[in-house]
Order: sequence, then C-alpha cells, then structure tokens
Amino acid sequence: MGSMFRGEEVALAQLFLPTAAAYTCVSQLGELGLVEFRDLNASVSTFQRRFVVDVRRCEDLEKTFTFLQEEVRRAGLTLPPPEGRLPAPPPRDLLRIQEETDRLAQELRDVRGNQQALRVQLHQLQLHAAVLGQSHGSPLGAAHTVGPLSERSPLLPPTGGPHQDLRVNFVAGAVEPHKAAALERLLWRACRGFLIASFKETERQLEDPLTGEPVMWMTFLISYWGEQIGQKIRKITDCFHCHVFPFLEQEEARQGALQQLQQQSQELQEVLRETERFLSQVLGRVQRLLPPWQVQVRKMKAVYLALNQCSMSTTHKCLIAEAWCAVRDLPTLQQVLQDSSSEAGVSAVAHRIPCQDMPPTLIRTNCFTASFQGIVDAYGVGRYQEVNPAPYTIVTFPFLFAVMFGDVGHGLLMLLFALAMVLAEDQPAVRAARNEIWQTFFGGRYLLLLMGLFSVYTGFIYNECFSRATTIFPSGWSVAAMANRSGWSDAFLAQHPLLTLDPNVSGVFRGPYPFGIDPVWSLATNHLSFLNSFKMKMSVILGVTHMAFGVVLGVFNHVHFGQRHRLLLETLPELTFLLALFGYLVFLIVYKWLFVSAAGAATAPSILIHFINMFLFSRSPNNQPLYSGQEVVQYALVVLALAAVPVLLLGTPLYLLRQHRSYHPQKRPIGGQDEDKTGLLDSPDASENGLGSDEEKGGCAEDEKEAKLVPSEVLMHQAIHTIEFCLGCISNTASYLRLWALSLAHAQLSEVLWAMVMRVGLGMGRKVGVPAVVLVPVFAAFAVMTVAILLVMEGLSAFLHALRLHWVEFQNKFYSGSGYKLSPFTFTVEEE
Repeated sequence: MGSMFRGEEVALAQLFLPTAAAYTCVSQLGELGLVEFRDLNASVSTFQRRFVVDVRRCEDLEKTFTFLQEEVRRAGLTLPPPEGRLPAPPPRDLLRIQEETDRLAQELRDVRGNQQALRVQLHQLQLHAAVLGQSHGSPLGAAHTVGPLSERSPLLPPTGGPHQDLRVNFVAGAVEPHKAAALERLLWRACRGFLIASFKETERQLEDPLTGEPVMWMTFLISYWGEQIGQKIRKITDCFHCHVFPFLEQEEARQGALQQLQQQSQELQEVLRETERFLSQVLGRVQRLLPPWQVQVRKMKAVYLALNQCSMSTTHKCLIAEAWCAVRDLPTLQQVLQDSSSEAGVSAVAHRIPCQDMPPTLIRTNCFTASFQGIVDAYGVGRYQEVNPAPYTIVTFPFLFAVMFGDVGHGLLMLLFALAMVLAEDQPAVRAARNEIWQTFFGGRYLLLLMGLFSVYTGFIYNECFSRATTIFPSGWSVAAMANRSGWSDAFLAQHPLLTLDPNVSGVFRGPYPFGIDPVWSLATNHLSFLNSFKMKMSVILGVTHMAFGVVLGVFNHVHFGQRHRLLLETLPELTFLLALFGYLVFLIVYKWLFVSAAGAATAPSILIHFINMFLFSRSPNNQPLYSGQEVVQYALVVLALAAVPVLLLGTPLYLLRQHRSYHPQKRPIGGQDEDKTGLLDSPDASENGLGSDEEKGGCAEDEKEAKLVPSEVLMHQAIHTIEFCLGCISNTASYLRLWALSLAHAQLSEVLWAMVMRVGLGMGRKVGVPAVVLVPVFAAFAVMTVAILLVMEGLSAFLHALRLHWVEFQNKFYSGSGYKLSPFTFTVEEE
C-alpha cells in the first residue's frame, strides 16, 4: 500500500537476451508482467522487422481459429474456458498447431459442404415430391375425353385448323409465395393467355437448406401449346428462380415417380443424419482443442511482437531490449532472466541505465482501491512520483457524496446492494456477466459500499430516514416547561394553532441533542430555514478545509522533487491568500456558533455583511462586531492576502531567472561533456534525478533546461497559475455550496414522495377500513419510485457533483495529471 500515496520508483533497464533464449525469456516476463518494453525499432517499418514472418503465421492461425469458432457458434455450441495456466508454447510447436488446425478446418469445411449439398438435394427431392403430390387437375384433359358433357364442355365440336394437331405440354415446379402473383401476371401477359396456370400452396412447410427455418412454398402447373410459348415460360420461370421439375401426364407414372422420390428422400435423410453425427464429432474435437490453442497462439504472437521491439547486437548473437521496470522488481527480473536462459548456456543480463525521459507512473491497486484510483486516473494519470490523491479520495469522495445524499434509509439500501455484490464477488457467474451496466456497478462495488455507509452516517446527523425524523435520544426541548411557564390554556391553544418554543425561558431548552439534529425540528415551521443556515455554513467549512488540504498536499510534491523554493514562493502565498480570506470566513462561522447564545440571537451580527465590509474597508452601524478589534484584524487580513498575490506572481519567475543568469556566464570545459556522461552512467538514481525540480525542466539535462528557460514563457505560465488560483478560490468556495443545494433538494424530494404516496395511502387505508389491502400497491409504488428517483437519479447526480468537486476544486491545487501509466507486458487478462 506504500505506493498508493506516491507512485513507485521506476527505472529503465537494458536487457541482453541470447538469441537462443530470447523467446523463453520474453514469454516468462509476459507471465509475470514486470516490465514495459520500449520500441527500439521505431524507425523500422513493421514489415521489415525480424520476426514479422512469425507474427503473420500467428495471425493466419487466428483467422483459422475465428472460422472454427464461428462454426461452433453456428452449431449452437459454446467454447469452454481453457483449463489451468497455459504457457506460451515453444516455437517448434507452432508448425504442429498450424498443421492440426488446417487439417481440422479442412475437415470441417468438407463435412459442412457435404451437409449443405445433402440438404439442398433433399430439399429438391421434397419439392419435387410436393409438386407431384399436389392435385392441380388437368383442365385440358377434360376437353379431349369422351364422355358426358359438363358445364365446361364445348357445345360445338372443334373445327379443324392449322393448330389442331398441336400437343399439350406441361411445366411444373415450385416458387416462393411472395413471387407467385407476379409470376402469374407476367406469364399471362407474355403468353397472351395461350396457357392455363394453376398455383397451390404446399400442404406442409419445408426446411430451408440455408437457414434451416421452415418455409412455405407455392407449387404451380402450367399447360400450354406450342414450342415458342414453352420457351417463354421456361425463361420467365428461370428469371423468378423457380424450381422446375419434369411432370408426367399419366397418373400411374406420376405415382410411381412419387414413390421413388420418397424412397430416395428416406435414404438421403439417413445419409444426412450420419453426416451430422460425424460433424458433431468434429465440432467436439474443435471444442476440446480450440480454447488452449487460442491462448497459446495469442501468447506466442505477443512474444514475437515484443521481440520485434528489440534491436540486434552487432555480433548477431543476442537481442538488446530496453524496458521500464519497478526498482523493487529488478532482482526478480534478473532472476527470471537467469532461469529462462540457463538451458541456452549463456545467461541473459539486465542492468539499470540512465534516461532523460520521464518514467511512467506505477501505482499498484487491489479490488478495493481500484475504483478510487480509476476516479483519479479519469482526470489524468499523475506525473512520475507525484502525490497520488487516491488514498484521500477513499475518504473524501464517499463523505462529500453522503453530505448531498444523507438519508439513513436510502444509504442503507445502497449499502445492502453493495454488500451483496462484495459477498458474491468470487462467484464465477457474477464475474462472467456481460451486461455493461452491471459491470459498471460491480467494478465500483467497494465505492458504493463506502458511499452507502457514509450516507447512513450523515443521515443520522440530519436525522432523516426516508424523510422521517427518528427519536433515538430524548429531545433537548421541553414543551411542558414552555406550557407551564407561559400559562397556555385551552382557549389559547384553540386560537393559536402554531406555538413557539422560547429557548430563553428556563427549562425549555435543556441542552443540545446528543447526536445530529433534534427531532423536534421536523415539527417546526422554520425547519427549512434552520437547515438552510446549517447546511450552507457546513458546505463553506467543508469546502475551505478540502481546498486547504489540497494546497498542503502540494508541499510533499515540492519537497520530493527538490522544489523547495516553491514552498516560500508558491505554497505560502497560496495558503496566506486562501486562509486570510476564506479561512477567516470559517473562523467567523465557528465563532458565532460558539459565542452567540440564544439570548442574543435577535441582535446577532450578520457574517455575510461583515465579510462584504471586509473587502470594501467599511463598516455598517446596524451590524455589531463579533469581537473587539474585528475591523483591524479584517483590514490586516485583506492587505496580507493582496500582498501574497505579487509574491505568487513574480516569486518563482524571478528565482528561476536569477538561477539562469548565475549559471549562464560559466564556460563549460572541453571535457565537460564526457565528465557529465560518466557521472550520469555511474549514478543509479540518474533516471530520477534527471527529472529536475521544476515543471519547466521536464526531466532534461542542465544544459537543456538552460536552453529552454524562456523568461516570457515562465512569467506567462506563472501568471496563468496565479489568476487561476486567486479567482479559483472564490469560484471554488462558491462551488462547494452545491453540497448545501443538493442536500436540501434530496431531502425535499424525499419529503414530497412521502407526502404524495405513503401519506395518501395511509389516509386511504383508514377510510376504506382495510389498511393492509390498500398499502400493498401503495408501498410497491413508493418502493419503485424511491429506487428509481431517489437512489438511481439522485444518487447519480450526487456522484457527478462529488466527482466535480474532486477533479476541479481539490485536485487542481496539487495534481497535474500529465503522466502516463506503466503498461507492463503481460499475458494476464484483466477481469475488471
């Protein structure tokens, strides 16, 4: 947990990896996740690197894996997670995996192709059988049969002509139902009525060979004369993608063909079942082999990508890599390299080297601190070894949220919800949930736990539980004492529905409530005015304290980075300006609470008027001072705050300019560059000391920071900082009043929900006479609206405002957030 307060010390290590053991060394580093490799081949194209062929082979395997995975999903199966911890396979195993994968993929393609061909063939047989089995009738056959006349028989015998010997032909087939009407119209128009067409739906749905879904088909039988008409019909049916089958005129021949088709369909179904059984066996092998192969090839590809970032030595006997590593992990790194390269005969070596670049930030977290660190990192990753706000955010963020969300009932519901997630965090089903909203809540379960716990605490302070006050301790106000001493009679009580409790009357006010707000205030008509005054002053006190704490944290940054001049030229003027003005306002609030009693409440001075007069250097005759000599103190504090502004504005630029001029005239000796380089290589802390003490140094060497020191830029930077801080003290203090506003809004919304739902339901229960029956739907509506409005919507609003107070009002006092994270090379898949 030591690294939570400040990022760990990170060093740049140079690794010498023997060519024969480089793959093994990098794979072991990936299992441990100790280092972040730097790309030493940034100027080399991706396609010109040493291990690009191996990377391509891994990518080809991943494409084959994708095909196999899609086939498994297509069959309605799922891939099980790989069992155990699988290391990166040796490079020689890549060829074996590739051969087995290609053989398995080809076998699956063949079986799938055979299955698809069998399904298409079976579908054709079923369609053909459906066409032959449909009773379309033979409209032309009746005209040529000899027998009794019917309504459709011609009255006159056909006369001879040039077409009397033409033979009647038939076209039978099947078409999709939505195309049948268009096909019939086009046939009629194209053939000008020289045909007779009959369309009927199939008796049962047939399985589509492509989608597997049951589909209804429309069978048709077309009778026509002449070869030209037949050609037109065949072209039109081809355009509509119709399935055309031969149609026999004799009934006996059709029945024989139908029986033959049914027999072929049965045989084909048996072959199809055997094919699907063999396909399931192939898919079972895929399910068993694919998950470990995916993990191994993914690791192998990551190793080769890391090796592509290494450079080759001049002798081509080893690879040279540079990696960021935590200083405390350097012994582990050296031991891992030695163990991994022991079989190669030459041991891999790692040693620390100096670097002028700013190292990455490494802050180790656990399941409890991860959500709070995520809040800080969302604003910006801290600079190297900058003070980390996360440990303080663990306390301040839930507390400020609870100030705006204070309610015992609402906080308890949130606490129970978070506690349920914490207790179930080890269950695989909970962690494997893919719902994005659930993952958000589950990732911040400990944050929700503290938010609910603090909300219960502030709810007891506000004495609110679902907007109702609770009497845990006896009230500090006595109504009986007021009635006895004021002589309240029945007539007086009848004429005065509102009664006043005077604390100046002896025995009426017996002392403060032991914890929180006295429940008698929930019955008072001036309840809202009292809470307004209390919560507004409380917000100012919390805000000034929070900002002052942020300025104090900047002291640790200045001391750690060797910026001791900033303690006098920045931190001291900032604290002077903040405390002389707004710290004095907090003092007035506390002083008035402690020394102004109920007897002098009517003539109590206004703090707001005193604070305005403080800036105007004036006084109000109607507003008495709180203490003797108040005007002199206020004028002195204003002058002191104004005097701190030029110190804050000009102190740091003048100091840096003086340092620059004192070093600039000195001439460097001829061998100075070699001496500096030697000293840099000999210093183990060069990577840390090279960062310099000022932000303007940026981790550069002494000659670089002299060259980069431009007085106008330094002055402009400090002027922006001074204006932002001085104006920010005013705006940020006002911004903390959102604690007061949202706390009142939450309390009033809870009160409205109780009055419009539960109170109405309780009244209806008395009228109906069966309270339980009425209260069931009323309580259900109250519970739903409480969760949806007060917990979700109000909770989200309070969360966002607490987030704003930490990012803008607190962290900008000491936290720059201009760094970047250490992203170690690791095979571990992050669960959260």
